[in-house]
Amino acid sequence: MEMNYDMKIVKYFIITSLIWALVGMTVGLILAAQLYWPVLNFDSEYFQFGRLRPLHTSGVIFGFVVNILMGTSLYIVQRTSHTALFNKSLAWMVYWGWQLVLVLALITLPLGFTTSKEYAELEWPIDILIAVVWVMYGVLFFGTIGKRKVKHIFVANWFFGGFIIVIAMIFIANNLEIPVNWTKSYSVYAGTQDAIVQWWWGHNAVGFLLTAGIIGMNYYFIPKASERPIYSYRLSVIHFWGLVGFYTWAGTHHLVYSSVPDWLQNLGIIMSLLLWLPSWGGAFNSLMTLLSNKEKLKHDYVMLFFLSAVIYYALATFEGPLLAIRWFNMIAHNTEWIVGHVHSAALGWVAMSGFAVFYYFIPRLWGHTEMWSRRLVKWHFWFAHIGIAIYAVALWIAGIGQGYMWLKQDPDGSLVYSFVDSMNFVAPWMLVRFIGGAFFVSGVVLMIYNLYRTLSLPIQVPLTDGSDELSSNAAEEGEIYVK
Repeated sequence: MEMNYDMKIVKYFIITSLIWALVGMTVGLILAAQLYWPVLNFDSEYFQFGRLRPLHTSGVIFGFVVNILMGTSLYIVQRTSHTALFNKSLAWMVYWGWQLVLVLALITLPLGFTTSKEYAELEWPIDILIAVVWVMYGVLFFGTIGKRKVKHIFVANWFFGGFIIVIAMIFIANNLEIPVNWTKSYSVYAGTQDAIVQWWWGHNAVGFLLTAGIIGMNYYFIPKASERPIYSYRLSVIHFWGLVGFYTWAGTHHLVYSSVPDWLQNLGIIMSLLLWLPSWGGAFNSLMTLLSNKEKLKHDYVMLFFLSAVIYYALATFEGPLLAIRWFNMIAHNTEWIVGHVHSAALGWVAMSGFAVFYYFIPRLWGHTEMWSRRLVKWHFWFAHIGIAIYAVALWIAGIGQGYMWLKQDPDGSLVYSFVDSMNFVAPWMLVRFIGGAFFVSGVVLMIYNLYRTLSLPIQVPLTDGSDELSSNAAEEGEIYVK
């Protein structure tokens, strides 16, 4: 039976995500340049690193990632529930409300209006707007689940539902604050309590926005791109409950060797180590799904983007628990190594997943079956890989050197190296980091040009809101992709 699915709102979210991917990553490239050439701050209070850095993180996380997750979740929940959106007017309120949040961030952060909290820098009026829009998004998503025409709830919707609930809970709790005026507030927490609550939010923003949400998206699109069912549907459910059970406790590994009680530090370390199990189980599940169609994998760069993302996910979830261990943390924490770890995950796992979805999803949303240029997709793939490798390796080397130099002592207990010595050691690696970032952002530019040319072509497969299907296989979700 033909359903009147709402594809227009999905298109808006996906194209907006694509725009913010370029904006957020370009700001990141500017920041990388400023670290090596400080003159690029231009002596401007609005264009210096401290003002632009939260704009970069907010643009990538809340612009690129949240928009693609909102768009794909609203598509997937319709398709797998065999029903239209709960309320189309509410969907547009969510879209425009979220874009207002991003515009306000673009204005206020360079002006210096900030709470200074990691991934939660926006001031209290914008925080309230975020909470209201997020609750509307939750009502829209779960309302659609509630009116589904099938009994089964596809596993992707489990991950989307989990990320919606957890982000609402931890964002509101972390951003409880006392306003002073329209542009300044102070947290209701202080000292150690503030740090604990902040990293409960900060680490789980990574765990549920950049991990659970992306996993939900991939559990739908990887089988689609592979033209095969999920390798183990049971394992995907175990993956979900493992992340929900362990991830929310792991945030205090950011506070090892701090004034946070030892038992709470140890809890974060233990939970971080336990995360290996569901993380690698999920990575194995996606990997085997892709490998189940080896013939297509040999030449399909969308599948190769997904494969790369899964491998980077496995690497990042191996390195992260290691960095939480005390002796490892002593060397690595607060060094460039951590920045390398974060970006190998963000660029390798999150961005590569997003690129794969852009390449697979955008042409089909507009009625095309092929990209304008497969060669440019191939070029983008290698630009991205070269960029990540250069970027991450440079920061790993810089971080290891920093950690060693900060800890090295003479027999009398004095430090062998000064802080300036460590900065001089790191400097050339900042240049290498910029080069890696330039490769990566150049690939994004190639992708956007390729997608633009693709959408400029005559429509090959006329689609309507009611008949959109992303696979040549006409079987409904629930038959082929949920085994």
